Amino acid sequence: MKDKVKVAINGYGVIGKRVADAVRLQDDMELAGVCDVISDWRIKVAALKGFPVFAFDGTAREQMEKAGIEVRGTLAELLKSCDLVVDCTPKKIAAQNVGKYKEAGLKFILQGGEKHETTGHSFSAENNYDTAAGRESTRVVSCNTTSIVRTLTALKHAGLLKKARGTLLRRATDPWESHLNGIMNTLVPEQEIPSHQGPDAQSVDPELDVITAAVKVPETLSHLHYWNVQLTRGASKEEVLQAFGNSSRIALINYQDGLSANNTVKELMLALDRPYGDMYEVALWQDMLKVVGDELFYAYLVDNQAIVIPETIDAIRALTGLEADAQASIQKTNASLGVRQGAFI
Repeated sequence: MKDKVKVAINGYGVIGKRVADAVRLQDDMELAGVCDVISDWRIKVAALKGFPVFAFDGTAREQMEKAGIEVRGTLAELLKSCDLVVDCTPKKIAAQNVGKYKEAGLKFILQGGEKHETTGHSFSAENNYDTAAGRESTRVVSCNTTSIVRTLTALKHAGLLKKARGTLLRRATDPWESHLNGIMNTLVPEQEIPSHQGPDAQSVDPELDVITAAVKVPETLSHLHYWNVQLTRGASKEEVLQAFGNSSRIALINYQDGLSANNTVKELMLALDRPYGDMYEVALWQDMLKVVGDELFYAYLVDNQAIVIPETIDAIRALTGLEADAQASIQKTNASLGVRQGAFI
């Protein structure tokens, strides 16, 4: 095993830039470079940060150099100088890149926009880190699926989970591109029940009895989930909170602290000096949570730009053998990113 794994990032967008920052914080990883097709402010920021910048191909390189960006080479050259690639390109693009990674003999990680079948493995650190060990590739599941697997795994580990039914209020678009698309003055329910997040969670853990429904809403700050869970037996609120508290990536919030909406939680992240105001944890309302006999009701917020970042860092360690123990990797990642356990404040 090497002291450091050289990580390349293909796609320097919403997720890619955050993965790059996180890799730079790890003492067992080295950022080999970031690659993209763009030549605007986004990749210029990468250059300002001192990241080695690569262009996807010759055409992209020409455009970057015209924009005054120092380019180290193309993707083909980047692949020769790394041990693993994290593909953060847009949905469906990553699947087209897989052949390049395999031809180069590299391990690779895809994001949740790709299908499970593309890698044959879907990853969530607290649930199935061990099954990713030494694999050629894995797929870090989407933001909403990550939150589902985290919360239900916490209940499962406590022996409390029987079945779960959730409704997702999904933000319409990413904040930085809300001027380009999104919805106004309407709500758009997904036609299919279950929505794709439930089956996606089962790609990580087939034992989960979970059904989801989703509604697209006209806001951009975060996703909001409402869950009704049938427990294996009657339990107290304290017992359920202890189960959630045993997760290293679920943090509790309370109405009484003024955290009554997603915008106030976003402001809290900014007040905590989180990069980009990011929230890596599931923010679960403690004082809203209610247990009635063997039924559990709760709600939480999901930051779709940030929640998968610690999972991606753990996936790098699992695939490359940097760390065999899941909890050791999770603790290392959490410490580097300042992830909080139990309560934010």
